[in-house]
Amino acid sequence: MEESISLKELLQTLRKRLALILAITLTAVIVSGIISFFFLTPIYQASTQILVNQKKSEQTMYNPSEVQTNLQLINTYNVIIKSPAVLDSVIKEMNLDMTVEELNEKITVGSEEDSQVVNISVEDESPENAADIANKTVDIFKKEVIDIMNVDNISILAKATVTDGQSPIKPVPLLNIAIALIVGLVVGVGLAFLLEYLDNTVKDEQDIEKQLEIPILGAISIIEGSQTNFKDDRSSKKSKMRGEAIGS
Repeated sequence: MEESISLKELLQTLRKRLALILAITLTAVIVSGIISFFFLTPIYQASTQILVNQKKSEQTMYNPSEVQTNLQLINTYNVIIKSPAVLDSVIKEMNLDMTVEELNEKITVGSEEDSQVVNISVEDESPENAADIANKTVDIFKKEVIDIMNVDNISILAKATVTDGQSPIKPVPLLNIAIALIVGLVVGVGLAFLLEYLDNTVKDEQDIEKQLEIPILGAISIIEGSQTNFKDDRSSKKSKMRGEAIGS
């Protein structure tokens, strides 16, 4: 016998377990807010931009082939910036208490599409420290790349700076709370349907028909007031019998 669940039954299940769903969702939102505001460490980001060209030549006219060569070398420059040759010097000059691998994880290097502009971003718990690392990395790269790639034409387009009231890039409390809200709803609804599926108690004649797999021929309904009328009838009969006994 196939079982089918109607939309009405789904809505009844949700309404029945509404308190449970709301409790789980509210708990997830509160926990997410507390963790985001009080336990997660804010991370700040500072970025700098540089323009990298090949070694200066005596030609003053625009050379398309030279520009194309520079574009092809951008990925190489990106790797050099995060190489131990550069990062180890940054750590030593700034006296940083971290390894090359740890500093590598803080730095992100990328370039605009079809552009010789390289973006260097640094993430750190301190915005000042992030800006200092970004600027120092550029300075070390300018020195090292001369020997590595014979490139001495590097221009700094924008230095990393710290602005007043700078906001951290993560965590984002509102985003975390929104995610927790969705997750809480999904978990709450899923748990509600699971509890309903595991509930084998018999509540009405439809449940009996499902459990026994036999058709229901009839059902005895509870008539309101019938029990009271029955008691009143018994009381009146007893009173009548007592009256007849006294008269005799």
